[in-house]
This record gives sequence, C-alpha cells and structure tokens, in this order.
Amino acid sequence: MNRRMLSGLFAVLVLGTSSLLALPVGAADEAADALIKRLSKDVLDNIKTDKSLQAGDMSRIIALVDTKIMPNVNFQRMTASAVGPAWRQASPEQKKRLQEEFKTLLVRTYAGALEQVNDQTVVVKPLRAAAEDREVVVRTEVRGRGDPVQLDYRLEKTPGEGAGWKIYNLNVLGVWLVENYRSQFAQEISAKGIDGLIATLADRNKANARKG
Repeated sequence: MNRRMLSGLFAVLVLGTSSLLALPVGAADEAADALIKRLSKDVLDNIKTDKSLQAGDMSRIIALVDTKIMPNVNFQRMTASAVGPAWRQASPEQKKRLQEEFKTLLVRTYAGALEQVNDQTVVVKPLRAAAEDREVVVRTEVRGRGDPVQLDYRLEKTPGEGAGWKIYNLNVLGVWLVENYRSQFAQEISAKGIDGLIATLADRNKANARKG
C-alpha cells in the first residue's frame, strides 16, 4: 500500500472524530470499541457523500479540525509525545507553537488524500480490556481493494467535564503515528533545538500551503 493510501487512512481518523461533539446523552459511558465502530461508519458515510471533502477542500478541513476535532483529541499529549523529552524543557510559548505547527502539518499533509477513502469498510475487532482500564487500544481492519489494512487507535478515558474516551495515537500497518514523528523531531531538536524544530515545521507548512 502506498504512502498516499496510508495518508487517506489517517484522514479517516481526522474526519471520524468530528462527530464526537454530537454524542447522545450518556455517551460518556460508551465503550471505546463501540465509539470507534460508530465513528468509522459515520466518517465513511460522510466522505462518500461530501464532494468537497473528497476533493481535499483545505479551508473546510481546517474549520472542521478547529471546531469539532481538537476538543475531542488529546492533542497536547499527542504533541508532547511526538516531541519527546525536550517537551519538558520547552517554554509555554514554545509548546503553544509546537502544537499549532504540528496540527497544521497533520491537516495539510493528509488533506490531499481524502479522495482515496471512498469504498472501504471498517471492522472493529473484539476489545481486550478490563472495565476499569483508563487506556485501551482499539484494533480495527480497513477492508476494500487489495489486502486488509491494520488501523489501531490508542484512547484514554478522561474524567470530569467532557468525560469520555479521547484518541491520542494511531497505528497504520504496525507504525504508530506519534513514534514515527518522534524520531524525525528528535533529529531536528538535536541539531537545531526546540526553536529549530518549530522553524522547520513552519517552513514545511508554508511549502505545503503553496502546493495547496
């Protein structure tokens, strides 16, 4: 499976979490695997009927991320994990910039692949977790043309206001997204420091914006 197709699979995650704000009453108690199953079906149905999402309309995707996705993904944890140990030494302003640039990188990197997600179905495998677990891995299989593709999610149970499961990492074909970026970011930080990583991400985002 090529990189473009893998990017399309990540788009399933990006759009799938958009429906979390519309959870019914009592959805905070929804099991993690039930959540992923419902979201997967919802997102695939939406992609099949929304031509602008299939075409990778950047303004629409960015608006979707800002208003619906980000409140329902632990993006600070995702960014901190990708940055690694250097996150603890970063200033509040640097952490803010890292989250902004990392989010933009992910959105722009995968937006152009949405048209690849059109005829897949998602099968959620039985959840191996205890009722008291606060972190779980939900394993799924994306089926369509060609061989099935492994797509797994790491989720955490959050307490208090907005309680429920939040996604903070995903695995495509055995590669966890956060760990993949961590190795790239570590090289930048080692060579140029935190500010150097921020500058590199910003430059990459500007280049991607010009392409779009």
